[in-house]
Amino acid sequence: MSQIEFIVDQLLRAFDGEAWHGPALMEILNGIDAKTAAARPIPTAHSIWELVLHVSAWEQVCLRRINGGSVSLSDAENFGHIEHVNEAAWQQAVKNLKQHHADLIAAVSALPESRLYEPLPDKDYNLLFMLNGAVQHAAYHGGQIALLKRARA
Repeated sequence: MSQIEFIVDQLLRAFDGEAWHGPALMEILNGIDAKTAAARPIPTAHSIWELVLHVSAWEQVCLRRINGGSVSLSDAENFGHIEHVNEAAWQQAVKNLKQHHADLIAAVSALPESRLYEPLPDKDYNLLFMLNGAVQHAAYHGGQIALLKRARA
């Protein structure tokens, strides 16, 4: 298995399933409705919905960096803004997350392995480090969402 294939495999596992650490992000999000997603069972924590917007934003950051862009997010972009709490808006947020992840998988799959070791223009690390971080990011926030989901039940 090449390094690219390994990274794609890990991105898919952390996001869709069969992860070593336990349930993947999409498995954890299964069955969450808009009301639960917007709730704050821990008042000082982000909501599930905000975390979904956050992971989605960072999947896009990774994609932009793969394409050579220099990216920073404002506070508003980092965790998004929920205008209307309803099922359609929640389902759209999840759909966007899935699409951003699919776009990232496609971009990583098309990378030549030599690009993994290129430094990022605005960071002191390379694409390989960033992509491993994307795997960890999905797992970390998946764990947060699992706790929020349980606290809401």
